[in-house]
Amino acid sequence: MTVQMSVTEHLTDEQIAQSAKPIADLIQAVGTVVVGQEHMVRSLIIGMLTNGHVLLEGVPGLAKTLTVTTLAQGCKAEFSRIQFTPDLLPADVIGTLIYSPKDGTFTPRKGPIFANIVLADEINRAPAKVQSALLEAMQERSATIGDTTYSVGDPFLVLATQNPIEQEGTYPLPEAQVDRFMLKLSVGYPTKKDEQLIIDRMMSSENPDPIKPIVSLKEIEEARGIVNQIYVDPKIKEYIVNLVHATREPEAYSVGWKLDLPKLIEFGGSPRASLSLARAARANAFLDGRSYVTPSDIKAIGYDVLRHRVIVSYEAEAEGISSEHIIDEIFARIAVP
Repeated sequence: MTVQMSVTEHLTDEQIAQSAKPIADLIQAVGTVVVGQEHMVRSLIIGMLTNGHVLLEGVPGLAKTLTVTTLAQGCKAEFSRIQFTPDLLPADVIGTLIYSPKDGTFTPRKGPIFANIVLADEINRAPAKVQSALLEAMQERSATIGDTTYSVGDPFLVLATQNPIEQEGTYPLPEAQVDRFMLKLSVGYPTKKDEQLIIDRMMSSENPDPIKPIVSLKEIEEARGIVNQIYVDPKIKEYIVNLVHATREPEAYSVGWKLDLPKLIEFGGSPRASLSLARAARANAFLDGRSYVTPSDIKAIGYDVLRHRVIVSYEAEAEGISSEHIIDEIFARIAVP
């Protein structure tokens, strides 16, 4: 693909390299603690660079919490962790007003949501009211305590985890609320080689030493500014829109395809999916040291952006067809510019 580089003459490779170096050092530092899971670490970084929230789904023991905690340790930013339980209240997340009998006044006490990086551990264990309080803060970037609205922080990034196999005592997130997450990662098991390395590391110390802070908020902000200047060619934009529209209006695209998408898709991606694809693709190009987006960037992050936005029908569930199968078909059939 030929990209009109004249549009991006103001963005040099040196600028990208300079802004990406602290981020690369952070990824390397996280790798000294977390074995494997390179895709999860990279996707979390993409969320940080695009100010997009990330949902991590995987069975217990795959280092989801460890990865998020280690990433937060590497950032000179305020971090908080919320362990979601069935008895959690919205005030436990947002905060509340504390009454002082001495002077008869109420003083706001901010909750753990007021931080730069928030780990919402096992988000599907809390009831709907708590989930809504968190997701509203994610969308509005603010929270209201009493009659006053406060900004939750800048940057503000929610990294949530959930267990897909345990249903008892859980409250699954509605599809409309899951859409608030820019990326949904499906965290898999490590390879045999990585698992052996995990055993070697944990045999010496069950609790790895925390990493030192590497990236400041200013450096994150500078990197975001560079990411926002990554060039997206009109043909790439058209490619993104075609991919999302194929999930939304499959009958217009799927004639002669292997899967009968109109019967398999209940709901497709909204314009938020198109925006997320473009933003995440920019961040992926930035991490690769490029000043422009290619179709490979779209494919690299496409599954994480679309898997929770393509809602399959009952017929698809009966046939064992997941959203990943549908995304496979769409990527295979939509023409690449």
